[in-house]
Amino acid sequence: MKRHHRIGLLLSTAGPYALLGRTMLNGALLAVEEVNAAAAGVALGPTIVDPEGEIAAYAAGAERLLRSGIRHVVGCYTSSSRKEIIPIFEKMDGLLWYPSHYEGFETSGNVVYTGASPNQHILPLVKHLLAQGGRTAFCVGANYIWAWENNRILREALALAGGRVAAERYFAVGETEFDQVIDAILEVRPDFVFNTLIGVSAYQFFRDFRRACLARGIDQPKTMPVASCSLAEPELEAIGPEALDGHLSCSVYFSSVGGERNQAFTAAYAARFPDGPTPSADTEASYIAVHLLARALARAGSEDVAAVRRAACEVSFAAPQGPVRLDETTLHACLTPRIGVSTAQARFAIVAQAAEPVAPDPYLVRSAPRVVPVDRRPALRVVP
Repeated sequence: MKRHHRIGLLLSTAGPYALLGRTMLNGALLAVEEVNAAAAGVALGPTIVDPEGEIAAYAAGAERLLRSGIRHVVGCYTSSSRKEIIPIFEKMDGLLWYPSHYEGFETSGNVVYTGASPNQHILPLVKHLLAQGGRTAFCVGANYIWAWENNRILREALALAGGRVAAERYFAVGETEFDQVIDAILEVRPDFVFNTLIGVSAYQFFRDFRRACLARGIDQPKTMPVASCSLAEPELEAIGPEALDGHLSCSVYFSSVGGERNQAFTAAYAARFPDGPTPSADTEASYIAVHLLARALARAGSEDVAAVRRAACEVSFAAPQGPVRLDETTLHACLTPRIGVSTAQARFAIVAQAAEPVAPDPYLVRSAPRVVPVDRRPALRVVP
């Protein structure tokens, strides 16, 4: 007999990063339906709250869910929203299942992290860029902790390898005016641009930067590629055909990942959500979060946060990207880093990947030296 549990889904499907919020909600709902269709275990009843990208609404939504008796919430895309609500989960003893890549340097007994930590996205990307001859970066990012911390990690890693960050520029989430910073980039002519913009800001920057380069006769993807740790398939579609190809992204999941498990996932997703958006790493992280939560609830036999937290570290999941489990010390997931190059078909060609899941290192205490010197073989293998 199944035990029924209420869970919260705190995801923004309106606002400046609505596109990714919709893919995350879709991934979570698909997992809920799969859990409920299984013959045994638990049944999940989701309560959906849409903060519409507003920080204050995240806090109000989180408190409303927890006060209603829900103890487990899958939610948040940005680090600013996550940090806003962690104190609420710690005070009210709930468990936030955070399904997005992030900048690291955080742990909480009230958060399970199913997205990539910095040693699973920014460090593999830096190593790849260095191996390709990238020494000088120009950083363009959103003005909050995601960009600040990733740029700091990039700056330190490049310095260790004899490179440098030429400049950093930050913009409010939702900003779409980039002419001035593009002029500055074209004056510096860096080896690559490191992008930590999100949502509509990122899409406009990609379009404007490509247009400005074309006007000057510059082959932007070859001369000044844009590298990201968050660029995903639905965002390529949002950028549009004039500027979607040739961008580098490091992620633990692309929809082009091979294998029967991912084929089954993408087919099920397409059947359930024929209008999209295309699944992304954040879709998969939400899907993973719900499946791990269901397994932990079944193993714990209750919704008690301490019991579910222990149980979550004793279960695993055959995810679309490959096997996933949690590290019991940090409550972060072991994930498989990959490097992709965007194509004209709004997908990523995977050019390198780790041979196996990589243990999380959110504080980068086990990742020293933080970069592989350029005369050593990179940790990722080339994909034929």
